[in-house]
Amino acid sequence: MANNLLTTTIIARAAARILENELVMAGLVYRGHESEFTKKVNGYEVGETISIKKPPQFTVRTGATVSNQDVVEGKMSMTVGTQKGIDFAFTSAELTLNIGELAERVIRPAMVRLANDIDQDVMSLYQDVPNWVGTPGETVNSFADFAKAPERLDLGAVPTDMRSAVLTPTDHWAMAGSQTALYMQNVAQSAYRQGRIGEIAGCDTYRSQNAPTHTVGTKAGTPLVNGAAQNVTYDAVKNTEAVGGIQDLVTDGWSNSSAVLKKGDVFTIAGVYAVNPVTKAVLPHLQPFVARADVTSSGAGAATISISPAIITSGAFQTVSAAPADNAAITVLGSASTGYAQNLVFHKNAFALAMVPMVRPPGAVDVSRESYKSLSVRLIPYYNGSNDVSSYRLDVLYGKKTVDERLATRLSGTA
Repeated sequence: MANNLLTTTIIARAAARILENELVMAGLVYRGHESEFTKKVNGYEVGETISIKKPPQFTVRTGATVSNQDVVEGKMSMTVGTQKGIDFAFTSAELTLNIGELAERVIRPAMVRLANDIDQDVMSLYQDVPNWVGTPGETVNSFADFAKAPERLDLGAVPTDMRSAVLTPTDHWAMAGSQTALYMQNVAQSAYRQGRIGEIAGCDTYRSQNAPTHTVGTKAGTPLVNGAAQNVTYDAVKNTEAVGGIQDLVTDGWSNSSAVLKKGDVFTIAGVYAVNPVTKAVLPHLQPFVARADVTSSGAGAATISISPAIITSGAFQTVSAAPADNAAITVLGSASTGYAQNLVFHKNAFALAMVPMVRPPGAVDVSRESYKSLSVRLIPYYNGSNDVSSYRLDVLYGKKTVDERLATRLSGTA
């Protein structure tokens, strides 16, 4: 049955539900921080911030003698600073349609476009993730390729529940093709007929055209660590915007005056191995570091890199086996100035999205705010009487954050 007139509430409610259904990456991350924003009757403005506490860590004593240790909790901030929207118009005749018909013709295409933008925004958080397994540029086309990601998470003591994987269409279809050769009838049939590969190695696996491409810097020169003992204490970095801490690393050996690194570039340092964050046992792979900002070398080939994790060599928050030696070689993943698809495998708590109700502007009439599964949309109408058209602006306000970069890894295939 048609409605006599579709109201802003009906349209906004339909939009919120369609938006939730169309999200991929944004639907797989932690959403609990929305409740930490002060509940305002009139909604929120761009730029409002909450503080997120980092998890404490501890050392274990041996023997009966007490060894008290302080509970150290660092913190980082999360800002709802991104406003996105879609604008559309309906004639009065269209507003008498059934909401289902209007949703399919107009609202769904608009929400698909908005959901893609939000997913792209959340997936851009790959730039904070140091772990990267496989060989950049190679397609993920076997279980052995894929398994490198959960293996890296296991070695890093990441919980085995609530793990997800988001693959590019190329990698997804390559993995689906590899499943059809398995002697598991249901899995092979699902992969062959529907292109559905479901859960792999404990990870719910999705495909998304919004998986980003990362372009490596020029990485020109023969980079080296410039100076020994560049390790820090956790106290010095506990309030930086990464659970593992952020610090500056002094280097040299780059080509003169070159854009050597891009934000999100990953590199290793000779002799610096990763450690299990719980047991502190030294792991068999070098610790990957990520550049937290673009880096341009000086005229003499020197460069100071903002890196994560920080180089912490002992105690409850230890991140590496040892501090790098002076002149230790730096190896940047990937080829210079080359783009690589960024598949992500992660625990839900690695990333967070907070979408909050927006402020009702003074003077706006018939404003509707609707929430569905923690997603909130605001719809504001305005009418043009000369052509009998009702225009609408639909807005969302949200913040995104890498809450614990240790709980994720990027994934490439192997040669």
